[in-house]
Amino acid sequence: MTKYTFVFPGQGSQAVGMLAELANTYPIVKQTFEEASQTLGYDLWKLTQEGPEESLNQTDKTQPAMLAAGVSVWRVWSSQITSKPTYMAGHSFGEYSALTCAQAISYADTVLLAQARGQFMRDAVAPHSGAVAAVLGLEDEALKTACQQAAQGQIVAAVNFNAPGQVVVAGEKAAVERAIELAKAAGAKKAILLPVSVPVHCDLMRPAAEKMAEKLAQVTIVAPTIPVIHNVDVATHCEASEIRQALVSQIYSPVRWTETVQYMAQQGVTSLFECGPGKVLAGLTKRIAKEMQSLPIYDLKSLEQALQAVEQA
Repeated sequence: MTKYTFVFPGQGSQAVGMLAELANTYPIVKQTFEEASQTLGYDLWKLTQEGPEESLNQTDKTQPAMLAAGVSVWRVWSSQITSKPTYMAGHSFGEYSALTCAQAISYADTVLLAQARGQFMRDAVAPHSGAVAAVLGLEDEALKTACQQAAQGQIVAAVNFNAPGQVVVAGEKAAVERAIELAKAAGAKKAILLPVSVPVHCDLMRPAAEKMAEKLAQVTIVAPTIPVIHNVDVATHCEASEIRQALVSQIYSPVRWTETVQYMAQQGVTSLFECGPGKVLAGLTKRIAKEMQSLPIYDLKSLEQALQAVEQA
């Protein structure tokens, strides 16, 4: 039996009009968004289809939208095929989608966690005081050194190890700007600020993590039916306390995505499917594990290709 994995994107993959084609054929997509809407108190499907984009891109709106997108695609997939993935994982917030689809946390609970996480992260830093930048073409250790030199008493760190030579840094704005210049001086091909308002996965997010710990303590968590590989330690967990701790630490710790995909490959996984809007993670996989087949699932054609890939394996 072929080993395949399902992965879920985080913030940044959302777009107005996402999953519209899939929803026209599979009613479960809209139903999944409607379930979330009832919990949130506003029409999440309408927001994702009509915008405005600025509202969808607010982190406390983005995270529930990405959750509903991931869960709805998973439900469509599960209605078409009986085989199950060997592993699941999610990039940053996508880890919540993975845990929900693996039945570790109820969908209704995760919708509220998603909204709260977005609010806590947004409120953890003053507007415009933080920054996020992408650095391309520099070794991880060289970038870590650049961040250490750029800090000068402020906070800046390499936070998303997305693929070899593709790393995101975050922190206080001035420190991130210094890190960009030092990274360029160290030989980075490119280092640019990203249009992201919240400097996630660095120490500035510790206040958000503390509030998230309180929220997670109130939610029932059980062992996932499909092992979920966590961002923080590239490991799977079955105990509720360990899953809670991984989700709390995740907010202020780096996303070790390169290692996550490499771990899957080492376990014999041959195909990776990105569940939800966009194809960022499928693209990163081609850079991390060239031997692994990677396909996104976000419309009818991509769904058909993914189903064929599993059935023909």
